[in-house]
Amino acid sequence: MTATAGTVEEAGAPLPRPPGTHGGARPGPWRSRLYRWDVRYSPYAFIAPFFLFFGAFGLFPLLYTGWASLHRVELASPDHMEWVGLHNYTRLLDDAFFWNALRNTFTIGVISTVPQLLMALGLAHLLHYRLRAATFWRVALLTPYATSVAAATLVFVLLYGRDYGMVNWALGSLGISPVDWQNGTWSSQFAVSSIVIWRWTGYNALIYLAAMQAVPDELYESAALDGASRGQQFRYVTVPALRPTILFTVVVSTIGATQLFGEPLLFGGAGGQKGGASHQFQTLGLYLYEQGWFNFHLGRASAVAWTMFLILLLIAAANMLLARRLRKSH
Repeated sequence: MTATAGTVEEAGAPLPRPPGTHGGARPGPWRSRLYRWDVRYSPYAFIAPFFLFFGAFGLFPLLYTGWASLHRVELASPDHMEWVGLHNYTRLLDDAFFWNALRNTFTIGVISTVPQLLMALGLAHLLHYRLRAATFWRVALLTPYATSVAAATLVFVLLYGRDYGMVNWALGSLGISPVDWQNGTWSSQFAVSSIVIWRWTGYNALIYLAAMQAVPDELYESAALDGASRGQQFRYVTVPALRPTILFTVVVSTIGATQLFGEPLLFGGAGGQKGGASHQFQTLGLYLYEQGWFNFHLGRASAVAWTMFLILLLIAAANMLLARRLRKSH
């Protein structure tokens, strides 16, 4: 017995015994085997529910959608499949509405993502310094994110109303003619983008704020001793330190823009799946929805879904290459 063990016994604390022992008795073989199985396989049992649910509600639908995209499947008879190979994919290349939806998705994504992240970075910079009621402002930033898509979009529909909307009222007070926000191409895309900006700016601002608080204070103190102003500290200290976080938010926002669905659907009203009378703000998500649940072509809708999935894979690959270059530059 070591000196440490002897000290514990002298203090009156019992030494730990293997499971299944009683007093000085050795554990039975089945108890020892059960203990080894528990130690070895319990972690797998704890994480098994996640993989079961992922397989049932994530992996299986993904694989089944890929299989359906190679068939002609109609919503009226989903159990009847006719093999067509890559016909659904080649048909997309000749479909002007698909390219229109892809172009709208890219345009709305740029209009919503760039101002959103720039505003989030500025708000995080303001909150990073000591402000009165800082907790209140942080909770206020999350309020738009906690608001449902339906409620937020319906409010913005009222704001952008052509005849009685508050936005046109404000423009009229400045001498600007009313804008038909819903039927114009750029105006409708700007209106949809503003909903996305309003909902996600505060969320990204809190992500930037958390990353800013991880930057060592010594860097700011050194910059201040060198005569750097707050603006210079933000440019030469904060932004370089936030490069990985900025890259993360750009990728996540791009993925969200690719999957944009609820905002344009509700903004379009009764015919929201078309994205306007001339499909001027129809995104890929709306195009998929229209093909599957209004035109009843589930095979085509599956091909659109897998095309969106491939686009997301390309975005992820670009993210990996960019992140690798950033690591090498450091």
